[in-house]
Amino acid sequence: MTGRQNGADTVSTQLGECLKAARQARKLTLKQVAERTGLSLSTLSKVENHQMSLTYDKLLQLTNGLGIAIAELFHSAADRAPTAPQMVTARRSISRAKDGDVIDTRTYSYAYKCTDLMSKAMVPITGELRARTLAEFGPLIRHPGEEYVYVTAGRVEVHTEYYAPEILETGDSLYIDSSMGHAYLNAGEDPARIVCVCTAESPDLYQQLRQMALREA
Repeated sequence: MTGRQNGADTVSTQLGECLKAARQARKLTLKQVAERTGLSLSTLSKVENHQMSLTYDKLLQLTNGLGIAIAELFHSAADRAPTAPQMVTARRSISRAKDGDVIDTRTYSYAYKCTDLMSKAMVPITGELRARTLAEFGPLIRHPGEEYVYVTAGRVEVHTEYYAPEILETGDSLYIDSSMGHAYLNAGEDPARIVCVCTAESPDLYQQLRQMALREA
């Protein structure tokens, strides 16, 4: 098949789809289109079924009869369809510096933020790390979803199940699969603080994380 034939087939297919969309938008049958335009019913049927195209004079005859612009016959229905309005939930929660559901454990202190919003897509947490060794931290933790950690102060040693330990300095960050075992340790003399955002694949992830922390408290 030649490139010219391919191009003709594409135009025929697009014209057929657009004619059908324009006709259905006006709630017209093929017979009614034929009556309005003077084109034969068989010709219109072949166009809609991608079996033939139309010459320019026939296109003008068609668009004049339907009272539409010729460009409408070369734009798909998807191009003309209005974009569905985005649903706005208008949810908002302000968490002040000292706000949050604070859980203190022997290895860290976590403050769960914006807890007044239920079924969040993310669980925001600020934390201060206390454990300095894995022996002090205990077993690696894991939970559904993914998480992003940003070091706001100090140095953090990150342990993960499948990677060698890494040191994060202030301003460094990390993104991981939370189902992989992981632990965050204080790797310096000064306090180590982080901001952690976990994705919530289940609406009760906040409660799951909170219960894990309480078991270590």
